Amino acid sequence: MGLPTVWGATAITYKLACPLAQQHALGTRIVGSAVFLAAGAGLFLHVRHAYLRELRQARKVAGAAQSVLLRPLPPWIDGLRVAAAQASADRGATVGGDLYEVIATEHGVRIVMGDVRGHGLAALATAAAVLGSFREAVHDEPELAPVLRRLDRALARHLRERLRAEHPSSGRDPDSPVAEEFVTLLLLEVGREGELRALNCGHPWPYLLKRGGAVPLDRAEPLPPLGPFPLPEDLPATDCGRLLPGQALFLHTDGAEDARDAHGRFFPLSSALTEAVRDDVVPQNVLRTVFAALLRHTGARLTDDVALLVVRNDRRGGAPSGARGTARPATTDPHPTNHR
Repeated sequence: MGLPTVWGATAITYKLACPLAQQHALGTRIVGSAVFLAAGAGLFLHVRHAYLRELRQARKVAGAAQSVLLRPLPPWIDGLRVAAAQASADRGATVGGDLYEVIATEHGVRIVMGDVRGHGLAALATAAAVLGSFREAVHDEPELAPVLRRLDRALARHLRERLRAEHPSSGRDPDSPVAEEFVTLLLLEVGREGELRALNCGHPWPYLLKRGGAVPLDRAEPLPPLGPFPLPEDLPATDCGRLLPGQALFLHTDGAEDARDAHGRFFPLSSALTEAVRDDVVPQNVLRTVFAALLRHTGARLTDDVALLVVRNDRRGGAPSGARGTARPATTDPHPTNHR
């Protein structure tokens, strides 16, 4: 505040103490107006500079939060080639409500893709709670079902703590946004021989990519999203077949399928994926092609966060004798209707 104070004091001193300011001639008035205009312009520029400095600092903090929450994935994880990207619906934001992670464990490569209700910085703490639990549980649990139960408990604990912080003097408020919080989640495991197992809690199923084609991996009825309802006692993982060398999985949040253009038409994700793998299945190329098509379709105006993840099997050798030769695609319409 030092510089604005000096500018203001100079203008007031000129007006009160300078003999020239007491005169009423036209030239004197022009000089006086110029002094006050200069002082006002200087004050405006100073405030604007301070605001931009604070904005840059806030974006640095958001970027640091993103690097912890959605830390950059290595290009190779246990023989799998990996690429991921995300975009927030909040203009200027670098983090949102989408989450993903790929971790190699002694039980196989475990993958999570999720979507917290809402978007932007408000969903950051919920996403962090789920991801933190996943990063620990995948190493401890030999099966996917116990991993999912630990994520469910971590989410419930986080929501209880958040509710107490927002309503410290009352009990659970059913009208609170926290009471309506939920997370759609897909847990996926890639075994040593490419075998695929999945648990789906209200999340879009991934696509199986191979050169020249893209089809939904599975369309089994998913479980409800985490949060509103308790998990069932029995949690059998869905057997999705095998992922052959050279094939890839495309995981996404519903912000990709539900994006609309100016005429209300949904984004043709399946067509964009088919175009992306016309010549070969290269994870980075798939991401670039799909994001470019998505931004063209929406006019670069996203209404929901979008996260994309591509995992390609680059391990040597094929499936063992007698095993199924590919992941099992969906048996339903390969061009499903968009869901909300």
